[in-house]
Amino acid sequence: MAQDATVPELNFEYWLDKAIKWGQATTLESQKDVCRHLPQLQEFLCQIYETLKRMDSIAIAMQQFPLIGQLLGRLCWNPFVVGYDESQKTLMWCLCCLYSSEPQNPVELKANSWIRVVFSLVTELREDQFSGLNVQGRVSASRVNAVSLFCLPLITLPDLTPLLETLLLYHGGASKEVLSSEFLEAVNEAILKKKISLPESAIFSLWLRHLPSLEKATLYLLDQLVSIQLNSLEEVASVIKDSLLPQAATHPAIFRIVNEIFKNALLGTDGAPEVMTIIQVFTQLFLQAHQNDNKQHKFPLKAYFPCHHLPLVTALLRRPFELPAAHWSQQLKHISDLLKAMVEGTNIGSLADLFETWFLVARFGEWLDIAAEQLLRAAVEPDALLWLLAFYYCPQNENQQRTQIMVKAQEVYSHLMNLFGHTVLSVEDLEAAVHSITDTEQCCNQHLVTHLLTNFLLFSAGGHTIVQEFIYHITEATDTSKEVCSLLMRTAYRMKRSGEENQRAVTLLDELLQKLTLKV
Repeated sequence: MAQDATVPELNFEYWLDKAIKWGQATTLESQKDVCRHLPQLQEFLCQIYETLKRMDSIAIAMQQFPLIGQLLGRLCWNPFVVGYDESQKTLMWCLCCLYSSEPQNPVELKANSWIRVVFSLVTELREDQFSGLNVQGRVSASRVNAVSLFCLPLITLPDLTPLLETLLLYHGGASKEVLSSEFLEAVNEAILKKKISLPESAIFSLWLRHLPSLEKATLYLLDQLVSIQLNSLEEVASVIKDSLLPQAATHPAIFRIVNEIFKNALLGTDGAPEVMTIIQVFTQLFLQAHQNDNKQHKFPLKAYFPCHHLPLVTALLRRPFELPAAHWSQQLKHISDLLKAMVEGTNIGSLADLFETWFLVARFGEWLDIAAEQLLRAAVEPDALLWLLAFYYCPQNENQQRTQIMVKAQEVYSHLMNLFGHTVLSVEDLEAAVHSITDTEQCCNQHLVTHLLTNFLLFSAGGHTIVQEFIYHITEATDTSKEVCSLLMRTAYRMKRSGEENQRAVTLLDELLQKLTLKV
């Protein structure tokens, strides 16, 4: 074999001839010849890779090197070539240069087809070499790490999916992460951009083992929801559910991380109503996922809120539709009494504790919306429900601020109840409530009264006749379009889910939302 000592540079014909002669290296002579030429082959492949990555298009690469697909395919079929780590990696990088995520012409389609065929050959070898990958201790951590790096350029290839799943579910006996962070980040990016589809178990394992990926997935979801125009909570719920985060959050570790990110997002946006609504819908979907979880040993719900007063957590976790509507006011009074005992007692010793308690109540905001609605539509003792709403809108009772808000809210509530049965209403009838809303010095009071007044307009006998005019007036005067829009969306979502037979209110909500979302 002395004549082979000097190999012509980028001589495809030479190496293709070699690859044909080697075949699958089934004879001792061909195996020895492959091993002798591996260093030169590796140098040749590196030169090919450096040339390919500088080319402007795949079409140009295929035109300049028409034999490249045949050559790489034959080399990938040779276990002695693929078994050499350096050659294996360089082969895959060469293939990556020829792959188009969105092929635009027949040449690129053909290149993709070649790559899939080639990769299927590598997959066959991988199945032989790594069939024990999911068995603890069978493969060294360094080898698993090398395989994860090898996957990087071809993560979006469908043929790679079984290997990606195997790697993500593999933990072995190592105390440190065995998969490369570059691999974990790249897989997460491909999942978020819908470039690959993996089983839920593999995705959840990724988020459990790699905190930056979970953080990025959560922030990506928030950005997606805040940046696009969504006209209903059904759309919001669909996007959230599609992210798989509510399902993943059935693991308490994931839930607590997502919870912290949501909390920081709420603080960072100064309590933006759209962010609060996202958190509330996420919580509803999480509870649904937990209920649907058929695992034999699923976590109890208290595991997700370990630092909170258990009776309050238990009361909030009762989903409204699990109870007859006639029992809602009783449940709300129970929640309000528990909360009031905590807030006005000695159980909350700092502002941080107060905020944590407020955030717990706020994320179960469906109960708060029902409280405002029950005040107007059911025979209730109003003080407990008004206190609950006053706490939500003014958790800190500095200088008796919440007490003052309660007094004002009771006045507005009494006025609204006197008008509730009137079939004919005018804007002038609600002047006192309007004055409370437009009083900018009482911001918390403004939000609470807006909440009550919006429900009054939706459900009172004559409110529907002035609702559009009045809501436009409120939102223009107080710049609360987003707040009112979020409230209307939540109300429509709840009524449609509960199957409530109030078609006039549902139709009215739809009409208002269509017009209001154009202003937001």
